[in-house]
Order: sequence, then C-alpha cells, then structure tokens
Amino acid sequence: MNEAVVCGSAPASAPVVREPLHAPVAHLVRGDVIEGIHYGSVVVLTADGSVALQIGDIEAAFYPRSALKPVQAVAMLRAGLPLDGELLSLAAASHSGEERHLAGTRRILELAGVTEDHLRNVPDLPFDPVVRDAWVREGRLPSRPAQNCSGKHAAMLYTAKLNGWSLDDYPDPGHPLQQAITETVEDLTGQRISQVTVDGCGAPLFSVSLHGLARAAARITTAAPGTPEARVADAMREHAEMASGSGRDVAALMRAVPGLLTKDGFEGVQLAALPDGRATAVKIADGADRARIPVAAAALARAGVDPAALAEFAGEPVLGGAKAVGSIRPVRALDLLIP
Repeated sequence: MNEAVVCGSAPASAPVVREPLHAPVAHLVRGDVIEGIHYGSVVVLTADGSVALQIGDIEAAFYPRSALKPVQAVAMLRAGLPLDGELLSLAAASHSGEERHLAGTRRILELAGVTEDHLRNVPDLPFDPVVRDAWVREGRLPSRPAQNCSGKHAAMLYTAKLNGWSLDDYPDPGHPLQQAITETVEDLTGQRISQVTVDGCGAPLFSVSLHGLARAAARITTAAPGTPEARVADAMREHAEMASGSGRDVAALMRAVPGLLTKDGFEGVQLAALPDGRATAVKIADGADRARIPVAAAALARAGVDPAALAEFAGEPVLGGAKAVGSIRPVRALDLLIP
C-alpha cells in the first residue's frame, strides 16, 4: 500500500506548483469528426492504493474546489461537530438551493445557537437553474442560505461555537477551525498543502494534487464504521440529494453505483471512491462541465464498475438541427463506455 495512505504516517512533501501537464481526456465528436478536445488529468487507484491508470498530470498542485468538502466535513467531525444523516450530508454539499437545503442550513444554525447574520459565505441565488428562475420570478433576492456552500458554512459556525472559537472570523486561514481542517486535509491526502487561497464562497481553499485527492476519497470510504470518515461517507450516500440536489448527476451517480461516494467541484473536478478503496479523481483543464461526468464515468469503468451501470452518464448528445449528431467521448485510454 502507498505509504502516504497509512493512517498516522507523516504527510509527504507538498505537490509542486507548476503549469499542469494535462493531456487529452475527451473528444467532442460531431458527425464522426473531432470538433473539440478537452484536456485534463485522471487518476484511478486500485483497492490497495496503487495507481492503475493515470492520464495527464496527477502530481501537480491544483485546487479541488468543492470536491474537497467531504474532507472538510471529516475535519469538523474530528473537532466535535455532532451532525449525522441529512444535515451532515448538507455540511459536505454543493447544494441546489431547494427549500429542503435552506431549511437544513437554518436547522444547523439553530442547533449552533447562531443566526444567518453570522454566516460569512457570499449571498447568491440558488444554484439549480429551475429553482433560481423561480426565485427571480418571485422577486426573491440573493441570500447567504441560498448560496450552494451554506451548509458547510453553517457547520463551520457550529464547530467553532462548540469549541469556544471566535465566530466572526471563522473563514480566516489562521482561525483554529481552519487550522484543524488543514491538518485533516494533509492527513487524508497524505501530503502537505502547497498553497492556500480563497474559494468562491469565501472559505479557505487548499491546493493538493489529484493523486492526493483520490487518496483522501479512498481513506474516507474504507474507514471503520463510526469514524468521522465513515459517518461522512454514510451521510452523503444515504442522503445524496442533500449533498447535491434533485436531478443532479452527483446524486444520480451515487444511486446508480451501490456504495459509491462521489463529489463534484467547480472547474471540472470530480472525485469518486468505492467501499473497497478503489478511487478516481478527474480534473478537466478548461473547467468545462460537459466533460466532467463522461470522463468520471469512464474512469469508474476503468476502476472496475460495471459499464452498464454507468451508461446514462456517458454524456449529453451533441445536437445538430435538434437531432443527435455526436457526443462527448472519452479518449481511447478511457474507452470502456464507448459502444
């Protein structure tokens, strides 16, 4: 087993900050001609943590964006956060802004004994386009609970409150909460963090490698029952719509593949891991969302998931005159889903 995966071992050195050496991972094919190429990087890990497949640059520093939320949720449980079930799933979510997500966020705030005014994420409209359009028609304004990271921020407030830490500055990288999260990121990824910046929601964002992100996902899904890692995995799998939303591909993928934990992130990031430790992580270089799920599904097939269970995730058709004339196709190294 890879030494960096062993619990309690010292983290390896931080990944190098460089221009990633991405490679082609998917083709946009229209009428049997390759019209566009999506570059990126992919890693597939076996159950023992070894690399079964790598495309592109899996060791360069990059930002996992919201794909890191399960790791952040583990850190908060380690720091005493008492959530489980749907509220824990929401704490690790990039939610759609449905009413159940807003109600869950407010419930976490209520348990913490704080209010929406304590949230430091940016106000926004709901992420789901249908829900967002309804808000606009009703004249509702952007709010902090509606923003897709509000569950995480509410959980951060709850964790800080339980530990007697200051609340106003909980997103500050030097805050005790963020230091605790830093330690967990380095523990689960098995490597030091290269750089810290600010994510879109205002919380700290940690730079690791794609390989490290896959290791973290495997650590979470293979943890012993009752541990913080297992609690996060169980909550997200059992309450997949709270971790994403109705109609979202993240929830559908977890429903389609028994035991799968998966999480998306902006700029074309996806992690996925199975209970036996097989794991994948994907980064689409240009951040294009249309390539994220087809490439992730193909990587899961290469990890041993039945391609038939993944058929619906092979990508949306490319249309011409309202008819399907092509598709997004993973490159030949990821071709198990190609008919």
